[in-house]
Amino acid sequence: MDIIELLKHAPLAVLLVVLVLAAQALLSLAVVIDRLLLLVLSNRKSRVFAREVDPKLEAGDFEGALAVASATRGSHLASYMYTGIRTYLDRRAEGHEPEKATHLTERALERTGEHVSASLNRGMGVLASTGSTAPFVGLLGTVIGILFTFQKIAAEGGGGIATIGGQIGEALVVTGMGLVVAIPVVLVFNWLSNKIALYEAGLSNAASELVDRLAAADVDPPAGVASVEPSRAVREPEARESQTSPKLTSTQPAVA
Repeated sequence: MDIIELLKHAPLAVLLVVLVLAAQALLSLAVVIDRLLLLVLSNRKSRVFAREVDPKLEAGDFEGALAVASATRGSHLASYMYTGIRTYLDRRAEGHEPEKATHLTERALERTGEHVSASLNRGMGVLASTGSTAPFVGLLGTVIGILFTFQKIAAEGGGGIATIGGQIGEALVVTGMGLVVAIPVVLVFNWLSNKIALYEAGLSNAASELVDRLAAADVDPPAGVASVEPSRAVREPEARESQTSPKLTSTQPAVA
């Protein structure tokens, strides 16, 4: 069955429904590619960053770790590390006790996590909407096609299963197109959601480990540390960063 040939004879309203389905499919494909690139690139950069920063944290060189995090772009892990170390050193320089500085650092990391989560889930609503509405959009096209078929029969004054069977079959093709769009999108949405959740869990674990190290080290920064201006690249989650971030230990969330 030649779908293109069938659509050539379809009413304009049915063709509009087909265009809507095509637009949903293209938007969903764009979101999937964007999120996959984000996850893969971020994972790669975060692994490199973790190898560079881990020895400095082990040695208690938090200013060195801060410099590495400030120079690293496109890594959510680096953003977390910068926020945590910068906040702790600033609070200690302001005279806060270690316990208070640690608490403020945890709150700063929680706020960073909220921004990162919003960035990671950008576009996922398109997948969710497409997966839930595409079958009904296709069904709408089928209903419109059948209505036009019966109007044609009424106008011509004839009919029968032999006459209308082919036209109804053509209308049902649109429902099939809706299902073809929706089923893969739902599967990919669930897979990506799981990957993002694992990625966020890895970042949360890395942040908790950093807080533990800062609290155990009881850092007393020299005067003037608090005046260092943070790099915008790591102070704000970037619009296009990437997904699976390694922890500071050997256990790292991986992107399949």
